[in-house]
Amino acid sequence: MSAASVANGSAQSARPNFSWRIIDIVTAAVLGIAVGFIFVVWNIVGGAGYETVNALTPGLGGLVAGVWFLGGPLGAYIIRKPGAAVFVEVLAATVSALIGNQWGITTLYSGLAQGIGAELIFLLLAYRRFNAATVTISGLLAGVGAWTYELFTGNLAKTFEYNVIYLVSNALSGAILAGVLAYFLTKALAATGALDRFAAGRERRGDI
Repeated sequence: MSAASVANGSAQSARPNFSWRIIDIVTAAVLGIAVGFIFVVWNIVGGAGYETVNALTPGLGGLVAGVWFLGGPLGAYIIRKPGAAVFVEVLAATVSALIGNQWGITTLYSGLAQGIGAELIFLLLAYRRFNAATVTISGLLAGVGAWTYELFTGNLAKTFEYNVIYLVSNALSGAILAGVLAYFLTKALAATGALDRFAAGRERRGDI
């Protein structure tokens, strides 16, 4: 075998596989539904916290919003295929809306904005880099996505100071309560063996 053939084979093996498997679809669906139920609980707990913190300093309520951004970073970090962040976040938002929350159908639009935000970092890196840093940035950008959606659906009428505070608090909350949380949740799931058919599980075993 020639050196060129070996090099070509190595390049092909290093190339990400963007094709979704049945196990990817099923796992993404399970994640979306599970995160959706987390949202249902957080709609009550986080919703009350949001109003309390926001009353102290308008815009600071974003500090508790990060849990609502969890689906995107978690789905992207586990599935590692294009569209995974959007798929899981929107499905979770759908579960939240169907069970019932204070925002109704607009939850889906917000979920889409958050999912797109969470997806961006992996898209920019051509779905080749999945680690603590990228999943944290994914959570941060999910928060920026939520902020952008809300900016054009009502927050433009609010003060500049409010929107700056809300952007920063949303981004920080997304980085920690969505990105960092997604990273450790994935590690915990991988430790049980539940992710052995995914790169996240093989990383734990040192197979890749």
